[in-house]
Amino acid sequence: MGLNNKHALQSGTIVLVTGVAGFIGFHASQALLERGCIVIGYDNCNEYYDVSLKNDRLKILSAYPDFTFIKGDLADKEALDDVFATYAPAIVLHLGAQAGVRYSIDNPYMYMQSNLVGFLNILEACRNFKIEHLVYASSSSVYGMNEKVPFSTSDNVDSPVSLYATTKKSNELMAHCYSHLYGFPSTGLRFFTVYGPWGRPDMAYFSFTNSIMKGEPIKIFNNGDMWRDFTYIDDVIEKVLNILPNPPIPNEHGDRYKVYNIGNNKPEQIMDYFLTLEKALGMTAKKEFLPMQPVDVYQTYADVDDLMRDFDFNPSTPIEVGLKKFVNWYRDYYEI
Repeated sequence: MGLNNKHALQSGTIVLVTGVAGFIGFHASQALLERGCIVIGYDNCNEYYDVSLKNDRLKILSAYPDFTFIKGDLADKEALDDVFATYAPAIVLHLGAQAGVRYSIDNPYMYMQSNLVGFLNILEACRNFKIEHLVYASSSSVYGMNEKVPFSTSDNVDSPVSLYATTKKSNELMAHCYSHLYGFPSTGLRFFTVYGPWGRPDMAYFSFTNSIMKGEPIKIFNNGDMWRDFTYIDDVIEKVLNILPNPPIPNEHGDRYKVYNIGNNKPEQIMDYFLTLEKALGMTAKKEFLPMQPVDVYQTYADVDDLMRDFDFNPSTPIEVGLKKFVNWYRDYYEI
């Protein structure tokens, strides 16, 4: 067992989950509720993608008696502070953010408000209301133009290629500063291409499935010669729930601050991933091959040695199994 893996979540623990109507937020909240935790969900349910999918996730969560949903914006400091004051969460799982790499090219101000102003409001609330542990979503996008693989949390990440990645790296710096100045513990999670049932429609595997079902061509960048460390949602949630009740121990500077990669540690070539998806669907896609996009990176590959050491992380879902589970959910949800 890892050195930090001492405590399990206790029934009755109050956890604030921001971005609760999102993909990871939904799965994390459901798992927390199944373990007897009290979940306070916060989300603005914006229209970045189909709101009906977010509403359907919330309907499932709302069936649990220990779930409370508050609709609000992260940039609204007064509303956020009121949630902390009213519900007194012990742990904050901050997953709320404006997502999307390509979307950040045309909509930069949305990222500033949600990912920077919103994150500052979270930090201030955690400081003022004496939160036991802040766990927040970062992203593999922070590695940007790095060429050394696998990507390690000890690598320099000063060359982001998207505004989205820039805001996520900024979050890590802000969290470090607050941990150093005010002593409260925080853990950042650099997620690597999380996929699975109830996923985000803007993600490649979801949008490709939509296009294949409609007989529309799918866009494949760089002739499919890119690599991604695809990570199945169940593997991710298992580790998130392990991390929540285990704040980092002080580092050599006395700061209770940590960042982990949450990845499969086994990158797949994009083209192979598409072929696996076709097999799961039992259909062949029409393909449109396009050049590499400026905000894309050639490869993501997570070094998860510290996560294995601290939390016995051992992702166990191959893409053949994960994509099949997604396709089964997709057919059931859309009644195909």
